[in-house]
Order: sequence, then C-alpha cells, then structure tokens
Amino acid sequence: MRRDLNLSCAIRQLLFKIKNMNFSSHISGFVDGEGCFLISFNFRAKMKSKIEIRPSFSISQNKRNLEILQKIHAFFKCGAIRFSKKDQNYKFEVRAIEDLMRKIIPHFQNFPLQTSKQKDFEIFSEICEKIFKSQHLNFEHLKEIIKKAYQMNPSGKRKYSQEKLLSFLTR
Repeated sequence: MRRDLNLSCAIRQLLFKIKNMNFSSHISGFVDGEGCFLISFNFRAKMKSKIEIRPSFSISQNKRNLEILQKIHAFFKCGAIRFSKKDQNYKFEVRAIEDLMRKIIPHFQNFPLQTSKQKDFEIFSEICEKIFKSQHLNFEHLKEIIKKAYQMNPSGKRKYSQEKLLSFLTR
C-alpha cells in the first residue's frame, strides 16, 4: 500500500513537471510571436552619465487574451500587467534587473526562442549582465551598451538616435 502511494506521488510529480515544461515551451513560442526584449534610454540630469538605461521584457495582448498574460505573470512571479490606453492592449512587463537576470533570462536560455528574436534576446542578455554588474556606470561600457542595443529590434521606433546618445557621452 505504501509503495503504491509513493508511486502515485512520483507519477503526480512527473506529470506536474511535464505540464510545466510544456507551458515553458509554450511561453517561448508565444514570446517568439508576441514578445519584446527592449533596451531604452532616457536623459537624466541627476545621473553621472546623464543617460538612464532601461531594460524590459514585455508581451502585449488584446484585452480578450488577458487570461494568458495573467498565467504568464503567475508563472514568472515577477513584473506587472498594465493596460495601455494608447493601443488598447494589456502588457505584461518585467523591468527589474534582478528579475530579468534570475527569472526571465534563465527561462529563455532553457527554452530558446526559434525565430530571429533569439538574436535580440542574446544581445539583451549581454546588456542586462553588464547592468547587473554595474558596468553601465563606466562610460566605455555605456558606449558599448548603446551600440549593442541599436543592433536589436531594427524596425522598432526609438526616442533618441544612437548618434545623439553617443555624442552626448563625448561632451
């Protein structure tokens, strides 16, 4: 009887792991189509470099698909879901560097993306690691980060050009 209980428990644990692996793969596939890895920049007078770097991972969905964002939010246990009035979509977004480094990046290393978005992810990971190690506070590393960030999302809109950011650092 006890052996049957142990076997039953082991089977339940295995099924749970398989279900989580399937959902993990599903998330990666979903992000391939609907997700974004982004490094944005803002000018901040109070900062030594005068440039703030903001890494973020996000997934946007129409309000009819809010439930999947809630499941993904619960899966990662970080970030937030917010409504964007601009495009009438919900967005799951993670910005905290600790969460990006400890949860988001490891997920996509274990369950790789299958599209050209993988290259953006690799650059994103490299930049996040530099930020996590505070290397972005060094002007030379900051220049390198800016150049790498502009290799990501080539068709995306940018608030500032790469040239403007780099020229600001040489003043």
